[in-house]
Amino acid sequence: MAPQFAKSIAFFFCFLATIQAKNFDQQKKPIMKLKEKMSHFRFYWHDVLGGRNPTAIRVAQAPSTNTSPTAFGAVVMIDDALTVGPEPTSELLGRAQGFYASASQQEIGFLMAMNFAFVQGKYNGSTISIMGRNPVLHEMREMPVIGGSGLFRLARGYAQARTHAFDPKTGDAVVEYNVMLMHY
Repeated sequence: MAPQFAKSIAFFFCFLATIQAKNFDQQKKPIMKLKEKMSHFRFYWHDVLGGRNPTAIRVAQAPSTNTSPTAFGAVVMIDDALTVGPEPTSELLGRAQGFYASASQQEIGFLMAMNFAFVQGKYNGSTISIMGRNPVLHEMREMPVIGGSGLFRLARGYAQARTHAFDPKTGDAVVEYNVMLMHY
């Protein structure tokens, strides 16, 4: 009698679990289809290494960095202004926050990892994430957009960088960025 009762209880719980699973499946809502958009952004990145208020600071280096012709091993944290025009007084759109590291022994080439964090307008609070190789002496460099947040959630695309101005005495640079994005 006990084995028959145990089988009946087991069957009852399996039946109950099946009913609950079917009810759960019927309660799911359809996934909303979002339309993908393509956007183009152009702005200027201001990398300031010297002066009273630097926006780029070397935070680490290898023992051989100072003797390397490419500064191999240097790591620089940034909080650089992103502006509408190349002048430092131009309208502020956001900040480039992250780091770049000298990652090449053959040429001046950086590993760039940064977020373009917008601070005003429609995109205030949204970010575009960039990570890639930047051979800074090339006229045009291209790095991938690997994601974003806010209005740029699930973004993908690329960023092209072109040096607008460079001061060899201070190391300060102004770089024009053109960013092409696919996002929702």
